[in-house]
Amino acid sequence: MASSPQVGEYVADFSLPGGVLLTAGDHGETVFERDTYTLSAARGRPLVLAFYPGDNTSVCTKQLCSYSSGLDTFTGLGAQVWGISPQDVDSHEAFARAQDLRMPLLADTGREAARAFGVTAPGIGVRRSVFLIGPDGVLRWKHVALLGATFQSLDTLAARIAEITA
Repeated sequence: MASSPQVGEYVADFSLPGGVLLTAGDHGETVFERDTYTLSAARGRPLVLAFYPGDNTSVCTKQLCSYSSGLDTFTGLGAQVWGISPQDVDSHEAFARAQDLRMPLLADTGREAARAFGVTAPGIGVRRSVFLIGPDGVLRWKHVALLGATFQSLDTLAARIAEITA
């Protein structure tokens, strides 16, 4: 397993395909807008990177639903949240639609980003982990789970974001 970036270090740039579920049109239709997400393009705002093992799994669903329902809290703090897992964009679209997830879900199918962050794991593929990157591109906080049966709460992440934006 590669070494994870350390707090205080600049985080290397990466780009991944992904998409976000949006409400569009006069009748509130949902569209899944696909795009390429590049870390350097997110500079200027805090960014939460939430690596998770898989779409439509019990703990991952609870985690991402919690973050999605708390998006107002994140945006109120000026932060963005990206979910990253090894499934492809089609899987992410189905997952986002089934759970009404409103944050970008990125497809790290080759696990390049997971390797760069040191969160690949035999058997599960990717360790559940959260990285908080400051507006300047520097890693400000991280949590990498050993087992991944729990996740960092919205309140914990909001407190950490508030600390770096104070």
